[in-house]
Amino acid sequence: MPLSVGVQAPNFTAKDSEGNTVSLSDFAGKTVVLYFYPKDDTPGCTKEAQSFRDSYEEYQGKDMVVVGVSQDDEASHKLFKEKYGLPFTLLADVDGAISKAYDVDGGGYSKRVTYVIDGTGKITYVDTSVKTDTHAKDILAVTQA
Repeated sequence: MPLSVGVQAPNFTAKDSEGNTVSLSDFAGKTVVLYFYPKDDTPGCTKEAQSFRDSYEEYQGKDMVVVGVSQDDEASHKLFKEKYGLPFTLLADVDGAISKAYDVDGGGYSKRVTYVIDGTGKITYVDTSVKTDTHAKDILAVTQA
């Protein structure tokens, strides 16, 4: 079972596609959309990433940060970002530690689950029924309510 609304989001530290170290605490004070997905450059994961890319300006306008997490490595993330022009952070959860902390580990891949985390680090929304092609708009709709 994924983590519940109202729970403090586990902090994490991982490398992004550029080799930079990123922690959840880096985004204190901002709303974070932390989305887990199974694999770079696969049909569903590509649609999901493109939906966030296409809505990215709306997220920035609301001072929201989008962070994608999969168990692919930094090099895979770099190629995925370049191929599809993804403007947001992708984190390499190669050991599955973040996926395990958020209870989305599928045994070698991350299950498709999205968490919205408020500026204090509390989980305010959990989406376990992701529609990959409309996901970014779906998340925007629930965060505007």
